[in-house]
Amino acid sequence: MRAARFHSYGAPDVLVIEDAPEPHAGEGAVRIAVQAASVNPIDVLLRAGQLAEFLPLNLPAVPGRDAVGVVDEVGAGVTDTKVGDVVFGLGGVSDTTAEFAVLTAWSHVPEQWSTAQAAAAGLAGATAAAAVQELGDLNGATLLIEGASGAVGTAVAAFALAAGATVIGTGRESSRAALQAIGVIPTTYGDGLASRVAALAPHGVDAAVHSAPSKSLGDLVAIVGNASRVVTVVDHQGATQYGTLQANARNESGLLRQGADLGTAGGWTPRVDREFGLADIADAHTAAESGSGKVVVTLP
Repeated sequence: MRAARFHSYGAPDVLVIEDAPEPHAGEGAVRIAVQAASVNPIDVLLRAGQLAEFLPLNLPAVPGRDAVGVVDEVGAGVTDTKVGDVVFGLGGVSDTTAEFAVLTAWSHVPEQWSTAQAAAAGLAGATAAAAVQELGDLNGATLLIEGASGAVGTAVAAFALAAGATVIGTGRESSRAALQAIGVIPTTYGDGLASRVAALAPHGVDAAVHSAPSKSLGDLVAIVGNASRVVTVVDHQGATQYGTLQANARNESGLLRQGADLGTAGGWTPRVDREFGLADIADAHTAAESGSGKVVVTLP
């Protein structure tokens, strides 16, 4: 099969397109003919070798944590999915940007989503669902999201709004209209956040999700006043320092189905900012690590 691979850690130019062995669906898994895969922050970190001490890869490695495609193999024990179904989901640590990928957690794609949107839904949706799950019942609560305009942040907002929360979200000034359009009360991030939030929520904030790679976790704890009501998906060292909750995407189909159900109900449209073809995988990684928003790689 054709696949993106890297034989050594490094900059995006270590990525090449070449033939690679086909994976096959094992027990409890499905294989898809990949239509598109997204580029997530962890993909950039893994390719650059910044996580090699904790998550070493067997090189050459295929980048990618999530994908969408048509099921063409069904492993033993799988009863709710058949060959020909279109699903999105999660593969291994790094293995989905190829003609074929094995998913161990997946959900059927809502009709409302494009292929690119479904490709962007896997890791972002599972991460968001896990974060909201950590906070429990949000009905009637006011939730602050740091980084609400990002792929994970917009998913967190969708889940929280569906749960009955009022959502305040930080982002660039240029993202204000987009946040308002999805039901988020927008504000900017950075110095003075506490005073801006106080003006928007005079009765206080009940919980917060830290979904942007900022150093604001301590500020969020101070704003909420209770570290156990703050969850981070990006700063695990800070979680230990401040005593907050932390959440990671888990390969659980139930988390993905929550996102699919919300999409079917019209409550969440996964964010996609740029699309690249497989031949331009290096450019896709360059765009992702330069802050160009959510990047999706499409396959023919």
